[in-house]
Amino acid sequence: MDYVSALIPPVFMAVAFTALIVTMVKSQGGANKSKEDAAVDEALAARSEAEGPAPERKTA
Repeated sequence: MDYVSALIPPVFMAVAFTALIVTMVKSQGGANKSKEDAAVDEALAARSEAEGPAPERKTA
């Protein structure tokens, strides 16, 4: 019976990991893709605006 208790944690972790990956793959794209892309673009624009212009690099 010790082997059953030794196998439960790895089996549980494997099932949980598989469920996580399936959920991630299913949530990619779809009807909300344009909303997600717009939100990311807006956040990146706000961040770059807050940081100001990039410093100029001197090349040799």
